[in-house]
Amino acid sequence: MKSRFSCVISAVALVSAGSATLQAQAGYKASSTTTPATASPGKPDPRIGLRAGWFDAAQAAWNLNLVSTTPPSDSFLNKTNPGDFNFINSDLSIRGNYVIQGNFSGIQVWDISDPKHPTLKRAFVCPGSQSDVSVFRNLLFVSGEALNGRTDCGKQGVTDTVSHERLRGIRIFDATDIANPRHLTDVQTCRGSHTHTVVTQPNDTDNVYIYVSGSAPVRSSNELAGCAVGSVDSTPSTALFRIEVIQVPLAHPEQAHIVSSPRIFQDLVAPPRHGEAPEDIAALKREIDSTRAGGGYVVTFEGRDIILGPPFVKSALDSIVKARGGTGVPTAADTATLRSNAQDLVTKRIEANRRRQGFNPNAGPTQCHDITVYPAIGLAGGACGGYGLLLDIRDAGNPKRIGAVSDSNFSFWHSATFNNDGSKILFTDEWGGGLQPRCRVTDKPEWGADAIFTLSGSAMAFKNYYKLPVAQTSNENCVAHNGTLIPVPGRDIMAQGWYQGGISVFDWTDPSHPKEIAFFDRGPMDSTKLVGAGSWSAYWYNGYIISSEIARGLDILELKPSALLSQNEIDAAKLIHFDYLNAQDQQKLVWPASFVVAQAYVDQLERSNGLAAARLKATRDALKRAEKASGQKRRAALSQLTTQLNAAAQGSSDQAKVHLLIGVVSDLAK
Repeated sequence: MKSRFSCVISAVALVSAGSATLQAQAGYKASSTTTPATASPGKPDPRIGLRAGWFDAAQAAWNLNLVSTTPPSDSFLNKTNPGDFNFINSDLSIRGNYVIQGNFSGIQVWDISDPKHPTLKRAFVCPGSQSDVSVFRNLLFVSGEALNGRTDCGKQGVTDTVSHERLRGIRIFDATDIANPRHLTDVQTCRGSHTHTVVTQPNDTDNVYIYVSGSAPVRSSNELAGCAVGSVDSTPSTALFRIEVIQVPLAHPEQAHIVSSPRIFQDLVAPPRHGEAPEDIAALKREIDSTRAGGGYVVTFEGRDIILGPPFVKSALDSIVKARGGTGVPTAADTATLRSNAQDLVTKRIEANRRRQGFNPNAGPTQCHDITVYPAIGLAGGACGGYGLLLDIRDAGNPKRIGAVSDSNFSFWHSATFNNDGSKILFTDEWGGGLQPRCRVTDKPEWGADAIFTLSGSAMAFKNYYKLPVAQTSNENCVAHNGTLIPVPGRDIMAQGWYQGGISVFDWTDPSHPKEIAFFDRGPMDSTKLVGAGSWSAYWYNGYIISSEIARGLDILELKPSALLSQNEIDAAKLIHFDYLNAQDQQKLVWPASFVVAQAYVDQLERSNGLAAARLKATRDALKRAEKASGQKRRAALSQLTTQLNAAAQGSSDQAKVHLLIGVVSDLAK
């Protein structure tokens, strides 16, 4: 989740849930509304009107079953304030039977050997925001970006403006013993690490690489040597307009270091963007009017009214008191001084901050939010603020931009996913930064959605948007977020988290007509105000969908067969076994020759009317007979079926799928 609050002024207040009741005991089971496995969730959609609550919210599910939900461990749970930004769960990485769940205060490791009853293996407190996590073999990588992150993982934070105790970059651990990760080293970067991506290069088995996406302001060179700010022309060493590439020698990971800083954003211009929704503009005006009426501080900058938040007001008053040589509580005269000088003070601070950070209103993005790599095809998709980028990563240490797209309907390009054959790429738009309601009935379906493109060489051609197809309330943060492919052969299906919009499973095989086929959702955290929660990420892993719930812990779900997804297709997906999962490091999916894969293709041909009903029945029967046979009888039966299918393919309306089926049958015959 990308947080784009200004370092000077916070115009958005994070609210807490004063009325939520904590019910976080083991074995908890929430009340739910579940529809049967069907081709349609029905009308009205069961997600509408769900009862609010923290651990007792009502639930709705369609073609998905909630296997278990596990509350956060005590070290990562604020029992009195579920909206506490310091305790929210973030992204997931998985190794073997262990889920590593990031949190703004560290990581939690869950043993999911029994998906119905996950158990806590380790809660490791290490503040630093947002603790994006990845694994590779015995190594664990954790992102750190916040000012309070320490090299020793201490909870006391860092009070000095410049400090060599501050950690902003990548923490590297030896996690051979997952319950006791051993700190190896830190790789500090000028902008910290909001997210990172582990990258393997097929012809380099001695190293693994990490692409670091840092979005924080550039650090002082007094804190980290070499950090500089400015345009590329005026400041050749500027930390802007680049990512950092870390090389990790697998034999000596403690020697990890930055090997390149490719400027993949250079020469991009400011992209077109949409404004805020009329509903939000009206709400902000009401807030501004109320602030003025209540004696608060409102200033204007570049034609926009800005409410000065409490941190800014306190800092300004402290400065005024100090300037007159005073101590203690500001006086009425100090308050009057601030009121008469607030406009000039804010203008100067913002402009000074922009100069320090090399702000250029006509320039494109200066950083990526997230990068997804697909080493098997030598490409990466960069979701980079105002652009979706296509990168050549065949030389992993030196990625190069080969394509870029922008879209005025997109506000913040957040993450990317390729389909398995590399013919499509999907980008998400985190409009509102993850803490705003962007799935209301008044929000446009093109905003805060997924954008689907086809790929041809380095060219990306837009096809359509996919957005959660049911409105959420104004008390639910909701926007497109993290997901992965579900390995159903012959189809492009994705599970995706939408924060308090829940989890949506959708088919984008036809990129022009994506369609939801399953979902899981809860009611809002609070019925009276917005409290951040929901599915940060939803990832398929060895037969289950694992979801990191921001406020409620860890969810594990499984697909149910329906008219939109058969049991054969689900069973075929379960043939894919991962030893580990980093969602931003896509692995090529290759299905074994299997009768269930063949039957899955037959089910798909029936759904698309790709073959006549009689031919479909005969094929199913032939596959069942062949599966029961062995040796020469099996080979002969499958060879005969291959001949029949080749003849039938001539008149099929879905020849590509018939040839996929023929390929599996032929492999089985061998």
